[in-house]
Amino acid sequence: MYAVGVDIGGTKCAVSLGETSGDSLRVLHRASPRRSAGRAPTEMLGDLLDDVRDCLARLPERASACGIGISCGGPLDSQAGLILSPPNLPGWDRIEVVSWFEQGTGLPAWLCNDADAGALAEWRHGAGRGCRDMIFITCGTGFGAGLVLNGTLYEGASGAAGEIGHVRAETHGPAGYGKVGSYEGFCSGGGIAQVARTLALREIQAGRPPSFCPGLRGLEGLTAESAARAARDGDPVALEVFELSGGMLGRALATLIDLFNPERIVIGGIFARCRDLLWPAAERMIGREALPGSAAACEVLPAELSESIGDMAALAVAEYRSRKGGGAR
Repeated sequence: MYAVGVDIGGTKCAVSLGETSGDSLRVLHRASPRRSAGRAPTEMLGDLLDDVRDCLARLPERASACGIGISCGGPLDSQAGLILSPPNLPGWDRIEVVSWFEQGTGLPAWLCNDADAGALAEWRHGAGRGCRDMIFITCGTGFGAGLVLNGTLYEGASGAAGEIGHVRAETHGPAGYGKVGSYEGFCSGGGIAQVARTLALREIQAGRPPSFCPGLRGLEGLTAESAARAARDGDPVALEVFELSGGMLGRALATLIDLFNPERIVIGGIFARCRDLLWPAAERMIGREALPGSAAACEVLPAELSESIGDMAALAVAEYRSRKGGGAR
């Protein structure tokens, strides 16, 4: 079975052609990624439709695609096929993305938020294989969860289930998802950078600038990656950053473990790259906060698909929806 995947992100968008057979899914062709930042939705979608048509032209003779899977950060209305002004896609308000691709190709199309799409990909083809109850957490620009419960993707009444990043962890703290002190503010890649800036500023004002930020001019350039390099070099302030963010990650995981009792939690993005820094504090927090029996039954793993997750996630949406007989748009 062939499918086309469209991965829509705040920095870039990409279209891929894939083939699924049994439990395997492989990318046959990937169009060159297109930069999305600062571009109008209609202009971007026009280019993506060209890429989709190019992928379809590459199908073997007499072969056809089952449909088009679209992965995009929320908020979305997956039932109506609408993108609803995600924070990383300014101007994309009530964009009828599903009808755009259906009318442009004659194929069915399905829209899914990126956490749910990632959950499908990791469940079918990555670190969640063999589970009936698993949670995938996207931990990059944002922080959200995709839920596979009893062998089925659970999306909620409006497709917004699993928005753990929007939950407020503290009354004060870094902002994420438009909310001060949210889990996204503490645990996403951008959140970790905010924590690093806060702690670096504290030390600079105390006359003890950290190695990774010797002065005020360096604050805006701080990233999770630069803090991670300093932490691995032993900088105590950088280590404190990951102790704090890792502890908050553990608290979020403990909440999910208590609520859903999953077999496995798979975490993508920065966790896969910084597991050595984040996991010790997270594991301790799970031990303190989660029900012991539920925590013992749950394995926490880094995502397997890592850098290919965007392509695989969008293709997995088409794979899952077509096998389910359509379902949400």
